[in-house]
Amino acid sequence: MWIRLLGVTRSAESYLREHLRINHATTLPRFDVMAALWRRRDGVTMSELSRMLLVSNGNATTVVDRLVNDGFVCRTPSETDRRTVFVALTLEGLAEFEGLAASHETEVNQLFANMSELDLDTMTEILKRMGSAK
Repeated sequence: MWIRLLGVTRSAESYLREHLRINHATTLPRFDVMAALWRRRDGVTMSELSRMLLVSNGNATTVVDRLVNDGFVCRTPSETDRRTVFVALTLEGLAEFEGLAASHETEVNQLFANMSELDLDTMTEILKRMGSAK
């Protein structure tokens, strides 16, 4: 069961990576950073972003640097702590992400298209129980 779960997860992730690469000339890490910033429109510190994404500060910084260069993210220094920088989506970044998110949702829905509502509800319940069993 564990191997099958990993296989399905890796296959779905690979499919979504390719979709973003081919259809939107972007990457899954960029999408993930933009999604996190979309959820926190007021901006977050780099440390918060790293924690939200479960990645190192260095990995998050690399992706954010590229998004800043593309005009999708802005950095704002903290007024109270010069070591702290907040990152947030720009208006252009917000529009870009919303287009990506709509396309991503369509593709995710395709991944589950062969499953009934009962199947989806059952799987969701099982995975919830697994998540709380730690």
